[in-house]
Amino acid sequence: MRFILPIIVIAQFFCTSVWFASNSIISDIAKELNLAPDFLAHLTSVIQFGFISGTLVFAIFTISDRFSPSRVFFGSAVLAGLFNLGISIPGIGAAELLVLRFLTGFFLAGIYPVGMKIAADYFREGLGRSLGFLVGALVLGKAFPHLLNNLVQGFPWRYVVYITSALAVTGGLAIFRFVPNGPYRKWSQQLKFTAFLSGFRYPKFRSVAFGYFGHMWELYTFWVFVPVMLAAYNQRYPEAGLNVSLLSFVIIGSGTLACVASGLLSQRFGAKKLATLSLFLSFICCLVSPLFLFAESSLVLILFLVFWGIVVIADSPLFSTLIAQNAAAESKGTSLTIVNCIGFSITIISIQFINAVAKALPSTNTCLCCLVLARRWGCWFYSAKRKIPGAYRLCNL
Repeated sequence: MRFILPIIVIAQFFCTSVWFASNSIISDIAKELNLAPDFLAHLTSVIQFGFISGTLVFAIFTISDRFSPSRVFFGSAVLAGLFNLGISIPGIGAAELLVLRFLTGFFLAGIYPVGMKIAADYFREGLGRSLGFLVGALVLGKAFPHLLNNLVQGFPWRYVVYITSALAVTGGLAIFRFVPNGPYRKWSQQLKFTAFLSGFRYPKFRSVAFGYFGHMWELYTFWVFVPVMLAAYNQRYPEAGLNVSLLSFVIIGSGTLACVASGLLSQRFGAKKLATLSLFLSFICCLVSPLFLFAESSLVLILFLVFWGIVVIADSPLFSTLIAQNAAAESKGTSLTIVNCIGFSITIISIQFINAVAKALPSTNTCLCCLVLARRWGCWFYSAKRKIPGAYRLCNL
């Protein structure tokens, strides 16, 4: 039992490494396929769209509540790894690349929310701590391809694809072999097409869900544009010579420690207060970002982005914990899945919105547009005026 959480965490890290695999090597892929400069936004959006489609299907058919979540995780990991491997096929076109990334995202729906479902089935007490480690593994998995790309420089970009695909299959096998169904699992025997909507009948569940939606508006847009911001800094200050891949890993990966820390601290201070504080701090980062993005000191920029990378994700395991705690036991997996579905749908809008704004406005103003809406939407709804004393005033500063 004591080894269950480490296995789930490592498997989550291995499997989610395919998520941003193509983002870390987009410049190499773009050169080989003669892709447009804004293809990164489309590539990211299509895997998000695949994930959304997958979570919708999984939620409507209550897959993780009616079937063994460990087996669902295993099958999804193998298929995600295989479709990720497909982008290494020589002579692949842009359309085929998008289809393969869509399918990879589709089966990631059987990894991320199902992994949280497995953890919730094992850990009733200290769930925030457990999900802190689990979401931290997700963050590290998404950042890992940037580190991997830095380590294999001088080798073909396909090595990143080979390694992340192998890791995904390995993670799936680990769950299948060592993590049976949890002791707190409740089976849903009947197929109910409306079960995914049941959680929204409860005010507490709705409050947490809307806070999570605001968090998601900001999160993936920040992650996607971290390499873009670093590359833009290099263009403005060529003498800085920032290592974009390595720094992207550090900035995004710093959220791993933030997730672990917020999960541990939630046991003492409560998940609600910490989630609201995290939303507010990330809003402040966005508000002041124009002062840092083109500062003459590259160290100041890096430290600022690392801090932003910490606070932008610290509330994620807290929201997941509260969603699981406020969902009906027999539809816990489905509730986690549908909230993920809606949250990731929002990321497509935000990524494309910022991509369009980046073309129309100076780059120093790009990030500012993102967080203002996120903070107003997520922080205001989540604090719900009365549930957290002082939080409503904090959100409306």
